[in-house]
Amino acid sequence: MKTKNPFGAEASLSTTGGNVGIFRLNRLAELKLGPIDQLPYSIKVLLESCLRNTDNFEVTEEDVNRLANWNAAALPTVEMPFKPARVILQDFTGVPCVVDLASMRAAMKRAGGDAQRINPLVPVDLVIDHSVQVDDYGNPQALANNSRIEFERNRERYEFLKWGQKAFKNFSVVPPATGIIHQVNLEYLAKVVQVRDGVAFPDSLVGTDSHTTMINGLGVLGWGVGGIEAEACMLGQPIYMVTPQVVGFRLYGQLPEGSNATDLVLTITQILRRHNVVEKFVEFYGQGLASMTVADRATIANMAPEYGATMGFFPVDEQTLKYLRLSGRGPHLVDLVERYCKEQGLWRTDVDTIKYSQTLELDLATVLPSVAGPRRPQDRVEVRAVKQSFRTALVDTFKKAADDAAAPRLDRWSGTWGNDRWAKLTHGDITIAAITSCTNTSNPSVMLAAGLLAKKAVEKGLHVPPYVKTSLAPGSRVVTEYLDAAGLTPFLDKLGFNTVGYGCTTCIGNSGPLPEAIAKAVESRDLVVASVLSGNRNFEGRINPHVKANYLASPPLVVAYALAGTMDVNLMDEPLAKNDKGEPVYLRDIWPTQAEVAALEEKTLSPAMFHRQYANVADGNQDWNHIPVKGGELYNFDADSTYIQEPSFFTNLSAEPKPIAPIKNARVLVMVGDSVTTDHISPAGSIKKDSPAGHYLIEHHVQPLDFNSYGARRGNDRVMTRGTFANIRLRNLLAPGTEGGVTKYLPTGEVMSIYDASMKYQADKVPLLVLAGKDYGMGSSRDWAAKGAFLLGVKAVLAESFERIHRSNLVGMGVLPLVYKPGQTRASLGITGEGTFAISVDDNLEPKQEVKVRYTAPDGKTLDFVTVCRIDTPVEIAYYRNGGILQTVLRKMLAGG
Repeated sequence: MKTKNPFGAEASLSTTGGNVGIFRLNRLAELKLGPIDQLPYSIKVLLESCLRNTDNFEVTEEDVNRLANWNAAALPTVEMPFKPARVILQDFTGVPCVVDLASMRAAMKRAGGDAQRINPLVPVDLVIDHSVQVDDYGNPQALANNSRIEFERNRERYEFLKWGQKAFKNFSVVPPATGIIHQVNLEYLAKVVQVRDGVAFPDSLVGTDSHTTMINGLGVLGWGVGGIEAEACMLGQPIYMVTPQVVGFRLYGQLPEGSNATDLVLTITQILRRHNVVEKFVEFYGQGLASMTVADRATIANMAPEYGATMGFFPVDEQTLKYLRLSGRGPHLVDLVERYCKEQGLWRTDVDTIKYSQTLELDLATVLPSVAGPRRPQDRVEVRAVKQSFRTALVDTFKKAADDAAAPRLDRWSGTWGNDRWAKLTHGDITIAAITSCTNTSNPSVMLAAGLLAKKAVEKGLHVPPYVKTSLAPGSRVVTEYLDAAGLTPFLDKLGFNTVGYGCTTCIGNSGPLPEAIAKAVESRDLVVASVLSGNRNFEGRINPHVKANYLASPPLVVAYALAGTMDVNLMDEPLAKNDKGEPVYLRDIWPTQAEVAALEEKTLSPAMFHRQYANVADGNQDWNHIPVKGGELYNFDADSTYIQEPSFFTNLSAEPKPIAPIKNARVLVMVGDSVTTDHISPAGSIKKDSPAGHYLIEHHVQPLDFNSYGARRGNDRVMTRGTFANIRLRNLLAPGTEGGVTKYLPTGEVMSIYDASMKYQADKVPLLVLAGKDYGMGSSRDWAAKGAFLLGVKAVLAESFERIHRSNLVGMGVLPLVYKPGQTRASLGITGEGTFAISVDDNLEPKQEVKVRYTAPDGKTLDFVTVCRIDTPVEIAYYRNGGILQTVLRKMLAGG
């Protein structure tokens, strides 16, 4: 490992696996460069990266000095470089990353350069986990059938990924049906301490999924970035970030009987959302951590995007070592982790010397059983209050009449359920109940609790109503093995929670269609039916287009609500359901105790399970093994492909970038309010046949039955551009009274699809804008939310505030992010959006500088106001000037850099 070691920090550490080199953080204390013992653990990991990578080019001695003197009380203003140890991708976001690398190779070759220079320079793992969909469910054949359909739908994508695995160095693929990316990372890929070229250092990563933060529960620094930023990292570029504030969150006490890790994370999410930790690190500390398992920590860390933080970090301690042993990591690694972290001051202790930017605290004993919904993960509702909360939301959120909220529920146990009964569905009925997503399926305690509850429910004679689409998508095959070993699988199956696949299903919208009779009943009566899932996201329109009310819950509560069949019930005080004898059964009658769960966990889990399931990761899936590899150094892009196309990002790339120029006579393409998520912006879910993307596919001889999802077609920019801003729940204020991907084409006032309007504007060389409110772009780290906007001709986005990843992605695509001055909004300035805009930027643009904007209303009146440029660092200015990160890297390589 090359280094200039200007601080004299290099040393040797003895471990049972042999001596390794380290870069001693204490050396900085010896040089009196900063109060190292007072730094948060997460800042120390960043500091070690700077110290080890100091070359006075990408990482300077001044970077180390500033970080060593991190000031808890000061607002951060200076950017710092961070070089993560590795990158992790999932297939939805990973495919476009590999497409871009393939395109860069082609562009390099066209320009006369060496295509082999385009390779990941750090290890990259791509886990195929987002492509399985719940087409079949509730029967023993569901897993095999869904897997078969997955390979049929995604054959071309999988051929492309196998080419990438062969063509690129430092790039590996975890095949389908292994598990969810974050659980595979937690159980298998993460090392906590890495060794490369004989030097040990903290494991760290960035990933193209916002829930990369789950690995923070293992003491590994990592968070989600856009695919654009990840690609730059893969190509050796540091991530440049403003030095973060760190919020310390003290946990103490113990969870009460009846509460679990999911209830805890929903409580923490609510607290931190209210506190506002956007763009901050959260670091957990306190005596409550001593007995908190890594699985519980990972559940909390996973939902950092939901509480708004960059990450939620748990330092390394005895619980970390316990998990490493349990998950089958070798004794030499466990010894290395302990010795290294203790030597470097990265081992958690109860000695309270750390200074945080702010502190919060929570007594675990106050955590109550909860769900979150019906639209946002931070909207926690205690189980006792769910009935009233739903009825309130029915009126206030879903705009139904008050008497609808008070209507009597149907007796779900009278007669035989069939199509005639489905037609009598009513508001609040649960049509999807899914144990899914990395948040909870990584956690044996809540998974075993779900199985125990299912066992007790079956023994009590309870059944799940047939209108509930039930599914179980474990995060890894280890989950299936311990549920089998505990004897709980038959009871979950009996209630319809058969395993449907190993991947991220319902939580990302891969819930599959509802039965036709149910879907028709929902549509014909405009019903507000519900889903309940053990996931992390429940944004409107995400789970299923027919399901408006979506609730997050622990796996045992998912089973419980499935049995109840409705959200219009108080499970704490009212009967859960009637059994087959007509007797009422209460939740308390079947809820497993903490002692029962703990005893079963101790009895069933073993390192051997992890060894067996991960022993043949690379070649254990025969369907994957039989996929042929096409292409060599360059990928053979097929002009007729509807899955993989070479995007236009590098077409006719000039050797030098053009100077930054003012944006003149711009029109608004999309105007939205607050909390518009990447789910609203980025193409996701099913493709409608009457949409621009649907028309494109039909024109290319693809039948609607074979449309697949937007996520599966992320490698085709033609499909994705047509699907940008096409979410059925998008409300474009420029076309009031509409929902979905439509806008007003301002020269004529005609309402048309956003894509068609964009094409008209671009044909006339009219630059386009997006106007937005607060928290624009919150949600998953979807690169296509930025790529699609760029390809639609959007040159700038003016918002009240941005979500961290999306702001970065916009810059990475050469789109200018601007925010109003404090106290100003579009409404306060009187901007209707129907005029034209002139934005005064030029080649002297600097980070966070004020930018003048002139708005010319349709009547010719002008308004001049000042915005703030949210290009935050000098490096981002270079990205913007070059038209994006990848163009910057490619130009650098072509110049011999």
